[in-house]
Amino acid sequence: LNGLTVLNSVALARKLVKHEDWIFLNGLTTLTPEVAEALAKHEGELYLDGLTVLNSVALARKLAERTVDLHLDGLTTLTPEVAEALAKHEVGLTLSGLTTLTPEVAEALAKHEGGLSLDGLTKITPEVAEALAKHEGGLSLVGLTTITPEAAEAFAKCGGVLGLNGLTTITPEALKVLRANPDIRLPSKFDEKP
Repeated sequence: LNGLTVLNSVALARKLVKHEDWIFLNGLTTLTPEVAEALAKHEGELYLDGLTVLNSVALARKLAERTVDLHLDGLTTLTPEVAEALAKHEVGLTLSGLTTLTPEVAEALAKHEGGLSLDGLTKITPEVAEALAKHEGGLSLVGLTTITPEAAEAFAKCGGVLGLNGLTTITPEALKVLRANPDIRLPSKFDEKP
């Protein structure tokens, strides 16, 4: 059903969730809270990769129950409550449509235990870096092209693998701090020279 671009009928959503197999609704970009609540009752796999907004905590919880990587690259914003629900997903979580994060959303996402991809972020505040550094799974931030020394200090404490492969410029101070953590992946142009 990827060609479906609008689903405003709660009655239709209730009929769809009776389907026992996968439901692909990747053409939907928005859902009303009522339709989202109805879809959250589906017991099978549910694909909503076209969503640009996810306001339903119940639906976020349902999506987090999936046992495969969860790609919600269409999302451009998240509330802390929805982020916390999504963070309960146990495998890879890709949210590369997000271009900014509040410290509260970053704090919630840091609780995610699997791989976390936030490749849409192009800038990061030290507060957001501090929150994300608490993430213990793999963290991909390849959209960042530069990083402040303060953010580098925060990321140096990261407990898991951190991908910063998109960096193009970095201060010597920040580079030194990042190199001290062997789990931080930097572009080859920043490899130490013998």
